Amino acid sequence: VQLQASGGGLVQSGGSLRLSCEASGYTFSPSYSMGWFRQAPGKGREFVGSINWSGDKTYYTETVKGRFTVSRDDAKNTVYLQMNSLKPEDTAVYYCALDIYAEPGSAWTFWGHGTLVTVSS
Repeated sequence: VQLQASGGGLVQSGGSLRLSCEASGYTFSPSYSMGWFRQAPGKGREFVGSINWSGDKTYYTETVKGRFTVSRDDAKNTVYLQMNSLKPEDTAVYYCALDIYAEPGSAWTFWGHGTLVTVSS
């Protein structure tokens, strides 16, 4: 299983970015959930947001609610993280992950390599 994240870069405070994560090689079940995590310099990895298998439920950490949106396109095996109103504290390496269960949070089994997002003030 491979998760390829892309879309990171340098953006000014208040700007937007969209991250993408394409999953390949996962053939065990069509009902899996996806999520995004991030790790800022000198800090631990934290949960950002996730989406269930059908795409009708999303979950977010409080600090990004109203600014970030997780979505998925199963035809492309891709999950997205739309990030708006970015702040310098959003600067981090962003990772996507696949949970083998239909609802996210129990088993983040597969991880991508991460993409760097830098927000300048």
